Amino acid sequence: MDTSSDQPFTGTTSGAAASSEYRVIASYRDYAQAQRAVDFMSDSEFPVENLRILGHDVTTVEAVIGRLTKGRAALTGASSGAWWGLLIGLLLGMFAVGTAWFGVMVAGLLIGTVWGAIFGFVEHWATGGRRDFTSMSTLAAERYDVVCTPAFAEQAAQLLATMRG
Repeated sequence: MDTSSDQPFTGTTSGAAASSEYRVIASYRDYAQAQRAVDFMSDSEFPVENLRILGHDVTTVEAVIGRLTKGRAALTGASSGAWWGLLIGLLLGMFAVGTAWFGVMVAGLLIGTVWGAIFGFVEHWATGGRRDFTSMSTLAAERYDVVCTPAFAEQAAQLLATMRG
């Protein structure tokens, strides 16, 4: 059974979706399709509080973005420190008289940038090269079921049958 298209399939399922609380009304290969189905139902004024999106066979995916050097760690730390410094500068600048608030804000930005770069460099140096890459972790599921409470399941299935594309 091919579920790679936007068209839902109504097959058997296991776990929470098969419980007496919810009925599977559609299954999709990716989350965006399931989200699109629920959004369509919301736009059609269906009571979406009766719906859930369940992911099955969930795995963690870590995408390696690039190599992490001491310089890149310092640059990343500098950008984080700049934001913190700007925030502190804005907070302290509220108590400054006249145009001095601008100087306080710039000083906070610069101090935060310098200290952020130092901490970023030292933090990476202290690991001794055990993790010399940057990555981003996400969760992915094999299948996403849109489930509904029994009272609205038939209405939901009929509404989804009218959805195209």
